[in-house]
Amino acid sequence: MSEQLRRGLGAVKPGETPTGQDLFAAIGGVRGVIESVLPGFVFLIVFTVTGELLPSVVAPVGVAVLALLVRLLQRLPVMPAVSGGIGIALSAGFALWTGRAEDNFVGGFIINSISLSVVVVSLLVRRPIVGVIASLISPDVDWKSTARAARAVRVATVMWGLFFSLRLAVQVPLYFAGATAALASTKLIMGLPFYAAMLWITWLLLRSVSSRTSPA
Repeated sequence: MSEQLRRGLGAVKPGETPTGQDLFAAIGGVRGVIESVLPGFVFLIVFTVTGELLPSVVAPVGVAVLALLVRLLQRLPVMPAVSGGIGIALSAGFALWTGRAEDNFVGGFIINSISLSVVVVSLLVRRPIVGVIASLISPDVDWKSTARAARAVRVATVMWGLFFSLRLAVQVPLYFAGATAALASTKLIMGLPFYAAMLWITWLLLRSVSSRTSPA
């Protein structure tokens, strides 16, 4: 979660209301959208058509490798493609090892569970993770300065907790039911679109914390 927030919030200038273009840039632009959505979409299509495990989990790995090669040819930063590709490859490997297509999504459950745990712990120790990350990214953010600022980052942190909780609440039952196609579909829907909406709401809340927009 912290890396997502760093990338997303760092793409918008502090103290400014984010525009649609800012939000689009924060989620990686056209390339970021394609690289984020395409592997999951390919899995869904291949699994729906074939119903077979091997092609369904191997095809997204091929997409990730292709994205990495394109970045190398264009001499662009490769870490986004590498990190995404490693996650896809590990998920595919686990699914092939267990022989269950739905196990391709276990990695996402782990990430969401860890993120939710970080959110809960940060709230319990009164160091909301959104405020901590925002302060590290921008010196204009001082979430401890006023009660309003502290409340804003608490609300934002709670909303991220609800975001991860909702993902788990919807997707885990589908996993245990073996509804692989439905699980793939909900992961796509609750992936980039939900993340973009959360990023937008978080930034609007953080505007009240910024020293450029908040009274001294």
